[in-house]
This record gives sequence, structure tokens and C-alpha cells, in this order.
Amino acid sequence: METPDLPDLVCLSHLRWNFVFQRPQHLMSRFAQERRVFFFEEPLPSEDDDVPWLEVRRTDEGVIVAVPRLPAGLDLARSERLQGTLLQALLREHSVEQFVAWYWTPMALGYSADIEPLAVAFDCMDELSMFKGASSLLLQREAALISRADVMFTGGMSLYEHKRALHPNVHGVPSSVDVEHFAEARARRADPPDQAGIPRPRLGFFGVIDERFDIELLRSAAAARPEWQWIMLGPTAKIDPADLPRAQNIHWLGSKSYKELPRYLSGWDVGVMPFALNDSTRFISPTKTPEFLAAGLPVVSTSIRDVITPYGEQGLVCIADDPESFVRCVETLLEHDHDAHLARVDPFLASTSWDRTWARMKSLLDSATPSRRLSAPAA
Repeated sequence: METPDLPDLVCLSHLRWNFVFQRPQHLMSRFAQERRVFFFEEPLPSEDDDVPWLEVRRTDEGVIVAVPRLPAGLDLARSERLQGTLLQALLREHSVEQFVAWYWTPMALGYSADIEPLAVAFDCMDELSMFKGASSLLLQREAALISRADVMFTGGMSLYEHKRALHPNVHGVPSSVDVEHFAEARARRADPPDQAGIPRPRLGFFGVIDERFDIELLRSAAAARPEWQWIMLGPTAKIDPADLPRAQNIHWLGSKSYKELPRYLSGWDVGVMPFALNDSTRFISPTKTPEFLAAGLPVVSTSIRDVITPYGEQGLVCIADDPESFVRCVETLLEHDHDAHLARVDPFLASTSWDRTWARMKSLLDSATPSRRLSAPAA
């Protein structure tokens, strides 16, 4: 239920609401229960090449999503001017006056520098400057955003250590898990039709398949154990799908909704996280780590820092980087004591939830936001 005296939240995002249900969706769905939340995405091509317009919809979670639709072929300066115009129109249309600006991308400063929020929050989920195709302007704009922000969050602890000296009010806030949702996978359920005919054992991954995914590790490990079935769920981005390894025991099942995931995971034997070790993964904090554990699955991952600490150090995840070690980890996990595994996992999971993470971030945001300026009623 919305609280009238709370300022609106205007989010400026490089991620799309309907792409993968992750940190922005978990947080903003909760904020939307207490205040109005506007989620302004990156532009898409307009159906009419001459007319820029704003596609606006309200999600089931109560978030108002706005997508600029722009003519194709615009340079950055023209694109950002039009985005700024559409953002201002959105604020006027919905009478957004007292609001907090929440940034996920520094690039949004290019079209939002003229807005006047009560406060600015920067949720630095990843080191975007290290991602494939990152703008040459990104670091410059990030410095400008950090200087403007009243509170800053990082999506993991290694990224926090990397950024902590840049802002006086920065907080490491790793992504969390909806334990109840993923724990549905612990009860064996009927397989979805596209998974039902796949033999066991099944090793699975879900998430975006992009430059952070180690294609060669998957190729070699699958070839080493042709009797194991590798199930890959998720969209591809910034890589050519033709480069993905093809084999009888590798199954590319495409994107699945957040709601569908427990049903797929309930039919898996091991969760795998074959992340490449490169610049794009140097500071990532994979949300799927606790999600796999909540589903009751043993997990093997490459040596991502935010997986090693705390999951590897506590014996909750097996760490391996080369195909031979990865295969050995899977062999061990296929023989693991399920009850003993859950006895270690569940106390750890009891200390984290998206509700707790959101409550902490809300408290920090509210502390950094001046009290709403309530004007006296007109005479």
C-alpha cells in the first residue's frame, strides 16, 4: 500500500524490466508497495521513424515502466536530447514533483542532468566499464554520478572494496534470494515438456549467456562426459549464438520466466556456473549462487571472488576452473549426501532474504533523502 508522504522513485536503467528477473525487479517490486516507482529504460526503435514517443505500461508488481521509442540512426547527442524530453514529459504527465532518482547506469546522466530530485542513489551492480561494448564515456559519467549521489550501493563485496574510497556513503549490498520461491524445487515435480525427455544426470545453468560465460569450458566438460546432460536456460546477449557449443548432451532451452525456474531446477542434479575469468567477471556477484542453494542443488563454479567468499570458503560451493577439475567437482557432487548438504546450506540461507536486503537499502535511502517538502494548502 502506497504511503502518501514518501517521495516517488524514478529509476534510470540499462536493464529491461522484462529481460531477466533480478536485482532491480526484486527491489523495485518492494518499493512499489509503498510508493510510486517509475522505471525508465534505454530506448528502442520507433515503429514510425519520424515520431519519438514513450511506451508506458504498469507491471503486475505495480511498477510503471517507460520505454523511449526513437527514430533509428540517431547519434548519441540527439538520442539523449529526445530521451530527456520524454523523461520530462513522463514526470509532468504523472505529476512527479517530489522524487528520488535511482541510477543503475551512469550513462543516464546524458539525458537526466536537468531533473531535480530530492536525492540521488547509485546502485552500482557491476563494473560496467569492463563489459563488452561499454561506452568510452562511461567512466567519466560514473565519476560525475558518484559526485552527485547521496548514497551509493554496490552489487557485491569485491566491487565494494573496489569502489569504497570513491564515496563517503557507499555500502556493499550483495544481491539476495527468495528462498521460499526457489525451495519449491526441492520437491520433485513434473518436468516441463522441453526437459521431460532429457536423461539423467542433469547439470543446469540459468541466466544471461554473454561474454561472462565460458563457452570453451562447457564444450570441453560436456565432451569429457557425454553421458551427462547439460541444460542451459536463458537468453544470449553480445555473443553470436552460432559460437555456442552444439552436442547431443548440451540442451539450449532458451529463456524461462522467473516463475518457471523452480520447476526446471527440481529436475536437475547439479547447478553449474561456468563463468569465464576475464575483465567482465572480475567483480560480479552471481545472484544464482544462493538461488541454486535454496533449490537444494549442489553447485560447482569457477573461481569468482564473490563466490569463493563466502560460499567456497564455507564448503557450500565446489570451485574449479579447468575442464578436468570442473568434471571432478561434478563427480563428487553427484555422490554428495543431500541431507548433510542442506544442513550446511539452510542456516546460511536463513540469514539472507530480499526483504532484508530491501529493508536495509530503503533505510539507507531514506536517511539520505531530505524530508518531503509539504506545501501549505492553497488559500
